[in-house]
Amino acid sequence: MSLMNSPTRVTVGDANYMDWTGVNNHYRTAYKVDDQKSVMDVALISNMDPVNIGLACSDKPGPVTSLKPRKKTMTSVYLKFFETAVDGKTRRCKFCGQSYSIATATGNLGRHLANRHPGYDKSGDAVSNSAARPITVVKKSQPPGKANQVDYDHLNWLLVRWLVLTALPPSILEEKWLVNSYKFLNPSIQLWPSDKYRTVLDEVFRSMREDVRALLEQVSSKLSITLDFWTSFEQIYYMSVTCQWIDENWCFQKLLLDICRIPYPCGSTEIYRSLVKVLKFYNIETRILSCTHDNSTSAMHACHTLKEDLDGQKIGPFCYIPCAARTLNVIIDDGLRSAKQVISKIREFVIELNASPVISEDFIQISTAYQEGMWKFPLDISARWSGNYQMLDLVRKAGKSVDAVIRKYEEMLGSRMLLGSSDKSVVSIMHQYLEPFYKTTNNICTSKVPTVGLVLFFMDHISETINSCRESRHSPEWLKNAAEEMAKKARNYIHQVCNIFTYMTAILDPRIKGELIPDSLNSETLLDEARSHFIRNYSTSHFSSMSSGYNAQEIEEAGSVSFAEEIARKKRRTTMSSATDELTQYLSEAPAPIPTDVLEWWKVNSTRYPRLSVMARDFLAVQATSVVPEELFCGKGDEIDKQRICMPHDSTQEILCIKSWIQVGVKFKFKSTEIDYERLMELAAAAAATDNSPASSDKKPK
Repeated sequence: MSLMNSPTRVTVGDANYMDWTGVNNHYRTAYKVDDQKSVMDVALISNMDPVNIGLACSDKPGPVTSLKPRKKTMTSVYLKFFETAVDGKTRRCKFCGQSYSIATATGNLGRHLANRHPGYDKSGDAVSNSAARPITVVKKSQPPGKANQVDYDHLNWLLVRWLVLTALPPSILEEKWLVNSYKFLNPSIQLWPSDKYRTVLDEVFRSMREDVRALLEQVSSKLSITLDFWTSFEQIYYMSVTCQWIDENWCFQKLLLDICRIPYPCGSTEIYRSLVKVLKFYNIETRILSCTHDNSTSAMHACHTLKEDLDGQKIGPFCYIPCAARTLNVIIDDGLRSAKQVISKIREFVIELNASPVISEDFIQISTAYQEGMWKFPLDISARWSGNYQMLDLVRKAGKSVDAVIRKYEEMLGSRMLLGSSDKSVVSIMHQYLEPFYKTTNNICTSKVPTVGLVLFFMDHISETINSCRESRHSPEWLKNAAEEMAKKARNYIHQVCNIFTYMTAILDPRIKGELIPDSLNSETLLDEARSHFIRNYSTSHFSSMSSGYNAQEIEEAGSVSFAEEIARKKRRTTMSSATDELTQYLSEAPAPIPTDVLEWWKVNSTRYPRLSVMARDFLAVQATSVVPEELFCGKGDEIDKQRICMPHDSTQEILCIKSWIQVGVKFKFKSTEIDYERLMELAAAAAATDNSPASSDKKPK
């Protein structure tokens, strides 16, 4: 079935619009076409208008849809596809604008047509026929007083980019008043129908996904994956699968693999099947070392089934671990439960504060006068941990200013917002108790590479903080009860992550080694097992084949923080015995300071530990969290949730995947054609500047 259709020619538009057709010869730098693809491949499907993305030409005919030109013996047959310049010195191709000397042999003109415009002779008279080529911008003769019109397919491609980066569905472009706004600018503007946008996005998704698969084939180390889940407004259950690894330059890499719809009944079996399908598509099922899930029972059981499957095939070790960030978030929620009402009252005041420039300015002046700190508006009012702590922090540090502002604007705000002495006492106790949690989450969010070892280090500190509260004679009973619930969740997490693979991952963090590991993990037995694993899988005899697999059991990890050195000084342990192999030598040296860049440390020291560094590349890629911590603890997550939940099913996979791939540098492609938007805009701006120059203005008819 032919992919070609007959779109109408581009006509002359309003004088205020940019003339893109004047730079057609340069668009090959903005639209990079693979040599093996024909420009006809930009047509979409037979019952839709082909997409004109402004391609000037392609270097060779394509193997799939290109039409082989019939060999011509008469030279005159080529000349009708060229027009002679006014000066009589050059001929210009009517398809792409390429100019040739008038003395150029007609055989060369024929080769130009065959190579760059295959099928030119089967489309009829390209000059007189009212149907223009789908890759060509053709101008009609322009009546006096009118300027060139922009190629509106370029506008549509810019809108494709906008849809992706803003995570909006194509249906938004059919909104009546948005269309009216474009018509106001120029009545001749024609936007694609939403079905065409969906078709384009689907093809872009397929093209970019193939590039992602090719990229993963080049990765030499083990891979770790993370799973995240959500339910859309259509009550469709989704799973995102993300892959992480450390490249040969010791740079951390992260790549979204897919967003899958989990079919009903959305249980562990459906999750397992969807996950395996993704791994097999990318051909990485034999190279996965770990999976970090979202702590849900279904995800945990799916990972367990995957582990049994991989163990049964003797592919190598595979482990699954819970998300440390989600665990910590649940622990904090237990701690906040007793202060929920007070926090809600404070939030109501802060909402009014953010909404009124007059009140917020008064608050700044009053807090300055009371020396209660500098406050930047708007304040965080999200219902996430960062927003809740902001409420406590405001009253704890600027309580007098809060009272003064509420009393000053009592008629507007009402006296209900005033905090009583008991409320302030709760705020003070909770703020003091939860401050270490805030520092921990803040450091996890800002850490460059949150490793399993560092997360275990901080989770151990969190457990100690909770236990101190439970045992303190000064803690009120309501806080001790909250701490009891928090302790249960902390113990459950530690129980799940404590195993030989977590131990190996932790000690390969040069800041942690064996000295700062939680007591529950630190044992001679685990050290002996780790040494045995290293010798068995990374010794000289196995060194060349290491990347293909291991032999072991489970692995897990968590997050990262930064007020750590203070805790580290209290917990340093004596170093280990003298070196007999790389692992022993590595562990015998003192840990690096907590602020050390882990990957940079290994990059510098990999020559000292050539085999151990390969093991470190594999294990340090294991993720402690299944989601970016900032998206869980901070208000940024609200926007991400909104985008996910509101996205209709027919656009979710394509738009969210394409957006993620663009952000990590995967080229935006339509079939084989790379769409270089930055270059496109540069050329458009140059064309506009030329059109608006005094010289071009003088040439315009009056």
